[in-house]
Amino acid sequence: MEEPHRGIRALHTASTITVYQAYAPEIGLPAVRDGCFPSAWLRDRMTWIKPSFLWMMYRSNWGTSTGQETVLAVEIARDGFDWALRHACLSSYIRGLHADRSTWQRDLKRAPARVQWDPERDLNLRPLSYRSLQLGLSGEAATRYADEWTLSIRDVTPLAREIRMLVSRGDTASATRLLPQEQRYPASDELLAHLCP
Repeated sequence: MEEPHRGIRALHTASTITVYQAYAPEIGLPAVRDGCFPSAWLRDRMTWIKPSFLWMMYRSNWGTSTGQETVLAVEIARDGFDWALRHACLSSYIRGLHADRSTWQRDLKRAPARVQWDPERDLNLRPLSYRSLQLGLSGEAATRYADEWTLSIRDVTPLAREIRMLVSRGDTASATRLLPQEQRYPASDELLAHLCP
């Protein structure tokens, strides 16, 4: 099946979706241990969640970038994820989608979530022709993410390292088998209409 130019591909169930983040060990390890974000996790700043495992690998360089050494798989409630999409604003102005630039700026300032569509990545972290969603949460959305939507937090750093090792050896077949089985997320056209130019 051909991929849409913009789409949400994710590991999901009927009630949950898995998103990825990467943190320094002093945040990531307590989050895994306790199943919730520690007090060092700042609720008053924007936090970006990524449904695409490979995009998180690109962003964190397989969990080796400074401050991103612990890669987390965060399983959250789909109701919460959908709420964030419903209340999100695109991070950039698109003529024709937004009434005008000043309206978009006002909406962006007020929105508790924002969306970027960035090129999806392959196993070598090269950009693909289609885009995946990155979802930024702030204010009410960040608080709900941490306190209501998060159901479990797993450390997938060892998985990232194993896949990276296989890719470096040229064993892409084995690396592919280890990837999370992401499928198209069933977001309705109505839910994404204000986010898809």
